[in-house]
Amino acid sequence: MLERIAREISDSGGWIPFARYMELALHAPGGYYAGPARKFGAEGDFVTAPELGKLFARTLFHQLREFPSILEVGAGSGALAEALLERYQGDYAILETSPDLAARQKSRLGSRARWLTALPEGFRGAIVANEVLDAMPVHAVAWRDSGVQERGVTLEKNSLQWAERPAQGELLRQARSIQVPVPYLSEIGLAGQAWMRSIADFLDEGVAFIIDYGFPAPEYYHPQRAAGTILCHRRHRSHDDVFLEPGRQDITAHVDFSALARAAREAGLEVLGYANQAQFLVNCGITDVLAEVNAENALAYAPLAAEANVLLSPAEMGELFKVLAVGRGVKQPLAGFSRNDRSHTL
Repeated sequence: MLERIAREISDSGGWIPFARYMELALHAPGGYYAGPARKFGAEGDFVTAPELGKLFARTLFHQLREFPSILEVGAGSGALAEALLERYQGDYAILETSPDLAARQKSRLGSRARWLTALPEGFRGAIVANEVLDAMPVHAVAWRDSGVQERGVTLEKNSLQWAERPAQGELLRQARSIQVPVPYLSEIGLAGQAWMRSIADFLDEGVAFIIDYGFPAPEYYHPQRAAGTILCHRRHRSHDDVFLEPGRQDITAHVDFSALARAAREAGLEVLGYANQAQFLVNCGITDVLAEVNAENALAYAPLAAEANVLLSPAEMGELFKVLAVGRGVKQPLAGFSRNDRSHTL
């Protein structure tokens, strides 16, 4: 992967945008998500909500059960699909761009789901993207006294290094609209915004649920967050060295939910709800799911209680993770946003 990146830098005149570097390191052949190494769970590099157990999926099911079809984008290990399909009786499709992950999902799920390699031409139902947007390439930006700079990657003495060039085009336009103290480093997710617009192209009727860690714009570009949000994950450790072993570590950036909501609206979708994960799960009835297990049966209840703590605690996933719902042609209110909807903060 390092050789491939070095070759692309050379072919591009000695510099590539960080977004391109992130795309290569994560999604190109030989990249992190294209490789066979275990990524999810205790033996991998990070744990997602579905990997904790079945409580997350069983609670989410209460929101999804009325939809005739579900399309899961980026299904990871298949844990969410497996737990949902224990109760969901409708059509379940998975859009997975990683051949290795798709093979693992098929081994786990068999004929209970069907797999897509591209977005459908039309869709009616619920779209679920759990921890997908954080792995989409972001443009790294530096606000300097000299103006807005795009941060990119160069090669110095066989070592990958940061290098800056004046920002241009849509990146410059959006960066100029963001008020931050100078100097300041952050990211703008143009790819994520484009993905939201693509949802509008094929969603005939239904809802897309985007579940990820991130903030609305005022918090994302807070003066105290002056170093940006890019992080790397390997063996359950987080660090900010994006050039360490490219292709062997996850590279992520927090999600700007305001930008996603704006892109959805501009494409003709309606913002149907926005809440932190804890409130969303409470609204969907996580306490009712917990009540299905006898609390006096410690062997069965204790793992669920521990899982609930991770999903709901502000110190764990409860506050940092958010749920954004956008859609078209949906008349009934969504249960997950029945209380404390924060759409007004976007």
